Amino acid sequence: MKTFLRLTICILFFWVSNANCQSKMVPIKGGTYIPLYGRDSLQVTINDFYMDVYPVTNQEFLEFVKKTPKWKRSQVKKLFADGNYLFEWESDNKLGQSQAKKAPITNISWFVANDYCECQGKRLPTIDEWEYVAMANEELADARTIKTYNETILAWYEKPKTFNNEIGSTFKNYWNVYDLHGLVWEWTSDFNSVLISGESRKDVDNDSNLFCGSAAIGATDLMNYAAFMRYAIRGSVKAKYTMKNLGFRCVSDKEILK
Repeated sequence: MKTFLRLTICILFFWVSNANCQSKMVPIKGGTYIPLYGRDSLQVTINDFYMDVYPVTNQEFLEFVKKTPKWKRSQVKKLFADGNYLFEWESDNKLGQSQAKKAPITNISWFVANDYCECQGKRLPTIDEWEYVAMANEELADARTIKTYNETILAWYEKPKTFNNEIGSTFKNYWNVYDLHGLVWEWTSDFNSVLISGESRKDVDNDSNLFCGSAAIGATDLMNYAAFMRYAIRGSVKAKYTMKNLGFRCVSDKEILK
């Protein structure tokens, strides 16, 4: 009965929410690719799916929290989110003064990101789905051998971060998806399936250090050091962790209309 009621609430939330709270999705044509790091050299097959054009925003997440009390800052269980959860918010139902409504939501755990997507009839992308789309530049589905592509991503990893830029402020890639590089890191459904460091944050001093690294031992192509960094951060977090540089977007196996 509880499961039925929860599903009903999620469906109602999906249909009655303001259209601005339902991210536009675009189709991603599946194919095969060879991951750059953390896997063997065998090809991985990606099925067709749909991906949100933008990361989930502060405004979208605020509307979700208002309708889902268990994810309010004052009510969230410590099992599902650490002490940094939504720490910049002024209250349970109010963003911080410095937080732009159209900036990506951050300081949320994997648990709440996963629940958000499920309540919209979606899911978090797998690592392979995210990497498959993220290897595109503006013109090519796979731009990993393009020097300027790697340089652009690495330049973002190296510069100081604000994490408050609005969605759509980076380039639109081959799939018509924005902001996979240039705003925040993003949760994936199987983020911890590739372990790079130890079991927790013991290898890093703070969130900003996750944008730095000393080596890419094991990477199949050192020009793709950026890919190593993405796998490194995934291997350094747990599902309850919340960080100022970690947000998310959703995907679906079928088209979901507004």
